Amino acid sequence: MKTIAFSDFRKKAAGFIDEVELGETLVLLRRGKPIAEIIPFSGIDKEIPSWKQVVRPLQMKGSDLSSAILEERRAEE
Repeated sequence: MKTIAFSDFRKKAAGFIDEVELGETLVLLRRGKPIAEIIPFSGIDKEIPSWKQVVRPLQMKGSDLSSAILEERRAEE
């Protein structure tokens, strides 16, 4: 990991991007404090959180609830 002042990065961005392509990770500093991290592209999608994943609808054997209720009401008549 390499730390670089933001002003230096602006002046020599092309060279620093070449380093990132070769696997180097850069941390940009503004007034001595880290403001950004530039990392090589991994090409791998990050895992999708469970609450964002597509799920299949629940399927159960037998009749649906509304049909069961209607049948029960008819039987009571």
